[in-house]
Amino acid sequence: MAITAAMVKELRESTGAGMMDAKKALTETDGDMDAAVDWLRTKGLAKAAKKAGRVAAEGLVAVAVNGGVGVAVEVNSETDFVGKNADFQKMVSSIATTALGANTTEELAAAALNGKSVAEVITDAIAVIGENMTLRRMARVEGDVVVSYVHNAAATDMGKIGVLVAVKGADNGIGKQVAMHIAATNPAALSEADLDPSVVEKERQIQIDIARESGKPEAVIEKMIEGRMKKFVAEVTLLNQQFVMNPDITVGQAAKDAGAEITGFIRMEVGEGIEKKEEDFAAEVAKTMAGA
Repeated sequence: MAITAAMVKELRESTGAGMMDAKKALTETDGDMDAAVDWLRTKGLAKAAKKAGRVAAEGLVAVAVNGGVGVAVEVNSETDFVGKNADFQKMVSSIATTALGANTTEELAAAALNGKSVAEVITDAIAVIGENMTLRRMARVEGDVVVSYVHNAAATDMGKIGVLVAVKGADNGIGKQVAMHIAATNPAALSEADLDPSVVEKERQIQIDIARESGKPEAVIEKMIEGRMKKFVAEVTLLNQQFVMNPDITVGQAAKDAGAEITGFIRMEVGEGIEKKEEDFAAEVAKTMAGA
């Protein structure tokens, strides 16, 4: 039987399944709508899809390093309970290792893991664990040496904040120190040259507005802005920040003193930028116990 777009649309709306899954279900059942629904339920796809609209802002960030390549991966879940689940942690660790062979989140989602794609592995986990989960993002950094650090690790190489630091030259332990610094300070960029121009311009405009409120002459205002922008760059760029291990020097100078150069970094924190619906702890427990 020919599978039409209208049939796929109807099945998607009744089950919440993805387009390709709905089409496959109809193909497998020769267009029998009821049988297709059962097929999706059997595969756990209908159940997983119904949860896809729920906000997944918890979860884990995992890091993996192989020689001069390091990756960080964020896999989200709805509640913090899942982040402590051993099966979830094992899956996230496997995804991070798989990410060493990928360049983008899309490539990672399609990459093979235990005979399935990473996306399919996550879909299967949704059906088993009963919460929405998403492969949100991955990031990659390369250098002579890549050092990793996880703040408040929930398990080996995974937690709420993951950091990778690319080092040129001998590490001598400076990489780990800089990684801890990055976890604490969350710099916006490596250097001034790496800052987003729109961020710089926005800050400059703010400083102009503040300076003009003072009523001082334009010549004085220009010098005020110049000084404040230098301070801003020093505060938000890694190499120019005061090193938390020794505030008398910058991170860049600390690396130089150690005979190394920091050439790149990644700082990834679970849920950053996601608008999370606030719930009290009792409600979260009740929802989890109910299997919602």
